[in-house]
Amino acid sequence: MMMRAHVWMTIRAVVIGLSFHVVGSMGKTLPPLLLTAIRFFIAALAMTPLLRRVPDRWPGFPGLALYCILGFCQALFFGAMFLVAHRTSAIAMTALYVTVPFLAYALGLAFRVERQSLQLLGILGLGAGGAFGLAWADSGQGLGGLHLGRAEGIFLAGCVGLAFYSVLAKWGLSRRWLSQNTGVRTFWSLAIGALLVGAFGLLEEAPSRLSALTPRDALLLVYLGLFSTGATFWLMQRAIAVLSPAEVNAYSYAPPFVSMLLTFSLEPERVSWRWLPGAALVLLAIALLLRRGAGALPANTEADRYPSLDKEPTRCA
Repeated sequence: MMMRAHVWMTIRAVVIGLSFHVVGSMGKTLPPLLLTAIRFFIAALAMTPLLRRVPDRWPGFPGLALYCILGFCQALFFGAMFLVAHRTSAIAMTALYVTVPFLAYALGLAFRVERQSLQLLGILGLGAGGAFGLAWADSGQGLGGLHLGRAEGIFLAGCVGLAFYSVLAKWGLSRRWLSQNTGVRTFWSLAIGALLVGAFGLLEEAPSRLSALTPRDALLLVYLGLFSTGATFWLMQRAIAVLSPAEVNAYSYAPPFVSMLLTFSLEPERVSWRWLPGAALVLLAIALLLRRGAGALPANTEADRYPSLDKEPTRCA
């Protein structure tokens, strides 16, 4: 189960990394927050067939409240990202984003869904250094692009929200507040996230800008909703039941590496030694995570509380 969960997260990282170029090819005048809400809605809609004949598909009050908090965590991160995207540098955003696994580790310890592990901290450090190195190579700005101000503070708040997402999902599972069925958890998380991100988008963006959506953009949006959002959230929810929050978030270092490989295939002239240190560190971190999954015990001592991912129960205790 541990090894499978690590493989799921590796697949998720590959899908997300390939999606960066899809997002970049869409119309520049489209409203990003409203597009994100539509992506979440499409992904939630794709989950509905998995809810049939599942007795606990309707959450109780504690579960519904927790799903709302999880949706808020998503809205906080995506809202912060789009608000500061044009007000800060890529280097500054990457430097803050690499703190997410460390934040998840610290919060996981506080919520008792994480065990202390110097080995895991070392792996997180390798991945963080690699992701930062790839961002430096991509931007070409050097460390001079790193500046911390109000915009960076907003994005840091979004990163805290993202770290809380996996921790609270794991914590809710341990208390049986959330469904043991992966499809149910994915549906409610995405559906409520779509509502909250959409509400924030309506405050910040003009819905009329959606009229610029071309048929090609619409097809790309469906692809992003089904695969980059729906499939990746489903894989993450399955992994959350087995891995610790820090391990789940550690795979956020891999998508830039996948995006780098795709960039090289499309723009061979960009190949340079500048990419090598970051790429090597990311590969080493992922290899150590996979090795940890193959040879280590589950990262939290409450693993026996969670049902087997091979035979998901259809009912909450």
